[in-house]
Amino acid sequence: MPSSPSPALTRRHCLQLAAAIGAANTAPRVWGAPSITVRLSHVVARDTPKGMALERFRALTEERSQGRLRVQIYPQGQLYGDHDEMQALQLGAVDMVAPSLSKFGPIGFPEFELFDLPFLFDTLEAVRRLTRGKVGKTLLDSLQRQRLSGLGFFDNGFKHMSANRPLLEPRDFVGLRMRVQASRVIAQQMRAWGAWPVTLPFSETRRALETGVVDGTENPVSNFWTQGMQAVQSDLSLTTHGYLGYAVVTHQRFWENLPAGDRRIMQGALEDALVFGNEIADAQNDKALAALHLTGAAHIHNPTPAQTRLLKNASKPVHAELAARIGQDWLRTVQNALPKGA
Repeated sequence: MPSSPSPALTRRHCLQLAAAIGAANTAPRVWGAPSITVRLSHVVARDTPKGMALERFRALTEERSQGRLRVQIYPQGQLYGDHDEMQALQLGAVDMVAPSLSKFGPIGFPEFELFDLPFLFDTLEAVRRLTRGKVGKTLLDSLQRQRLSGLGFFDNGFKHMSANRPLLEPRDFVGLRMRVQASRVIAQQMRAWGAWPVTLPFSETRRALETGVVDGTENPVSNFWTQGMQAVQSDLSLTTHGYLGYAVVTHQRFWENLPAGDRRIMQGALEDALVFGNEIADAQNDKALAALHLTGAAHIHNPTPAQTRLLKNASKPVHAELAARIGQDWLRTVQNALPKGA
């Protein structure tokens, strides 16, 4: 009886097959074509800030092209998860993705890891000053090194800690297995606070929490609520320690083969959708937090200023290690671009 192919082999073959099937999407376009379908993959729920922003992009693109440009969205990792969505994009298996900024470090863009630094930003306004300015443009332009086109940034707000106990200062983390994205900075953050980082795709996180593979994780409140993590995590600690943002990315081959008029429609629709997404990020997180308070499904904790100082002080080696990898001048440029006090 023939043996079954390995999961890795199957995944690679699926990506290659999808890329071959999708090759027509990268062929030169001509006006008068009846329809162009843009395949957009992401890993969170439709009713998160990211999901809602991308749905707005779809609606605006289809409206402004009078239905000639169609955007097919695959949410919650239906096609590809955290570990393979960037590979799928590079192979042409999808046309656009909206990964978290943590995804760019592992594929050769360590400068993006600055967004993972704990306690770098005080407000979303500080983040937007960075992403909308010279630093943000430099980061997006750098993606051309791997023939990717960065189309814009947007937010999902600040992250908080969850587990089956409060996580308010470093000693609370000792011995816990904490799910993290594939980010050296976030992994080092967890180690600095005494925890053991475990890299898992977002789509597998709730199950891993439920079965005890990991003990806790970090998320904006909207992700915590929409994934139903309150059913498997008893405590949510509002540490506001880190930022979670995204970049919308496409492949140069796909983007450059679109007619200029189609690019203008999609770029304009995306810019408006990202403004919308940023406007609702705070609102959706506030709404999710209110729902958690109302249902009493999780115990909500607020660290004291003294506890936050302990977390910040323990985080200093994380900042120093990243500065050593990307250059102190780069990190100094970022600090100078932030509002005073950010």
